[in-house]
Amino acid sequence: MSFENKNTWFRALQAGGLDPLHAAFEAAWREQQGSIGKDHGHYINGKAKAGGGVYSAKTSPSDARMLVGRFVQGTKDEALAAVAAAKAAAPAWRATPWQERADLLDRVADVMTRRFWELCCAMTLENGKNRFEASIDVDEGIDFCRSYAAQMREHNGFVTSMGSPFPGEANETRFLPYGVFAVIAPFNFPIAITAGMTVGALVTGNTVVLKPTQDTPLCGELVYECIAEAGVPAGVINLVHGSGSVVGQALVDSDDVDGFVFTGSVGVGLQILHTAQRRCAKPVIAEMGGKNPIVVSAKADLDKAVDGVFNAAFGFSGQKCSACSRLYLQQDIAEDFLARLVRRMQGVVVGQPALKDTFMGPVVNARALKTYLDAVALARRDGGRFIAGGEQILTGDLAHGYFVQPAVVTGLPASHELFRRELFVPFVAVDTFATLDEALRKANDVEFGLTAGVFTEDTAERDFFFSHIEAGVTYCNRRRGGSTGAVVDAQTFVGWKNSGTTGRGAGGRNYLQQFMREQSRTIVTG
Repeated sequence: MSFENKNTWFRALQAGGLDPLHAAFEAAWREQQGSIGKDHGHYINGKAKAGGGVYSAKTSPSDARMLVGRFVQGTKDEALAAVAAAKAAAPAWRATPWQERADLLDRVADVMTRRFWELCCAMTLENGKNRFEASIDVDEGIDFCRSYAAQMREHNGFVTSMGSPFPGEANETRFLPYGVFAVIAPFNFPIAITAGMTVGALVTGNTVVLKPTQDTPLCGELVYECIAEAGVPAGVINLVHGSGSVVGQALVDSDDVDGFVFTGSVGVGLQILHTAQRRCAKPVIAEMGGKNPIVVSAKADLDKAVDGVFNAAFGFSGQKCSACSRLYLQQDIAEDFLARLVRRMQGVVVGQPALKDTFMGPVVNARALKTYLDAVALARRDGGRFIAGGEQILTGDLAHGYFVQPAVVTGLPASHELFRRELFVPFVAVDTFATLDEALRKANDVEFGLTAGVFTEDTAERDFFFSHIEAGVTYCNRRRGGSTGAVVDAQTFVGWKNSGTTGRGAGGRNYLQQFMREQSRTIVTG
């Protein structure tokens, strides 16, 4: 399967300019303003359901006065009704030839491509990504559809002929769906990850109950719409809005849900794992965050390293599982590097995410803002020194949103909790090291193992880093993002330790098998 860079902005740059893309986004943004503020219910067995619960107002993180919409808060009975619809649809969907399911994913990709700017604008409104980051997210969702369809074809539906040790005996192995999968989606990549998890379950023959996060319910609903518009049969995918404590718990507790795919915090992921498997061994495919380090050697190209750290730490306001939140600098270059990083940060534009020049929009909600402010206060209490950032922004048109300065703190001990606890905000803690061995010991001394990066021009140091780092996604000298930027079909996004449950990553060649179980078939013909 060949790879090409499918990113919309990259292709536009190659073709000569971004002006047409900016114009397309701005036209879609104006059109969107007339469609926000509506009530949104569930989708069960192919039909819209108003639901019997209360409706909760979802506002924009860039301006809490702006109503995105009112979303029903699902009940346990509504969640179980969605499960029942998925279970009833499962036998026919399982029997649908895998070729037809792969073709469906291509149609989903076509629909998402046609609705590209609508999806981008919804994301910018609902979770605060700038227009470039939103486009990356939607492109990735499309890529998941195309890639997983291609993998089904490449692997012949995961049917493989085996050896015949005895005369007249034919043997094969097949991967078959589990049944009903609950898809529990995150806010930070509300199109890409939601689509990737959902179509991964669907193309392998499972039916789905999708529960979007309450921070991005509109994006989750739009993913559902794109799949439904592509022609999936009624009941094969169902959507239920609501809280994790009610809807999520009902799905986890249901004996009729056969598997789970989840992206979110380690606490919730482990709870799903333990609860779902208390009666039987259900698959739980979970990616659970990170506390990702970048190591900068004295043998690094510092210009590359500064860009790599800046992009990894502060893209999407640090709200990536893969964001750099720990920075380890070799002592000889620490002062020089930090001076360069501060200069790089002076030009950053924190602003309304729909504006053309904005680099960093808001954090996603009031809880994230509190996390940032609490971390700043804790660092200051314990002797940390902020060489950049550390404040909420309350000026002008940012006063009604959740805007903060990107923060870099030095002077904390290596054992401090801010080096160990995932924050999911634009906050980087810095430490120094004498030897690369020391740096790797510090980098590995956390419960997470998602992404990590190194900057060095020395091949021996590079190889030492790759051999000793405890992380599933690793980078060397990646200027566009020193710990970030997994691209479908290029970097498998897989977590070690408490960053994942399966050791197999999205966007790679070993992901789809997790939604199926293997069956060996022997037929004696003579």
